Amino acid sequence: MNNFEVANLNNITPTRCPCGWTQRAFATPGQNVASLHVVNIQEDSRTHYHKKMTEIYLVLEGEGQMELDGQFIAVKPMTAIYIRPGCRHRAIGKLKIVNIPIPAFDEADEWFD
Repeated sequence: MNNFEVANLNNITPTRCPCGWTQRAFATPGQNVASLHVVNIQEDSRTHYHKKMTEIYLVLEGEGQMELDGQFIAVKPMTAIYIRPGCRHRAIGKLKIVNIPIPAFDEADEWFD
């Protein structure tokens, strides 16, 4: 087994997620410390939280807001957000982001009120 993995996100078919459409690399739960997602947020996403995952968002394109535990934060390209477990969050507006979930993304750790 190699000590590295390589992913070409252009070859990963987008899948639907609560935030829009995502391409997920390194997202096998239990195998990787983190995963990397490119997310195209096409509409306001649903408020959700994670019990175990920390997420780091980096806005690449668009302008909008992040709702973080009820606070609204304006975001634009190169805005980075560190989201701890338990923080209820959602993106508002049309945005393209990089999302780094730690540990690797697990759909079982996506909770909605």
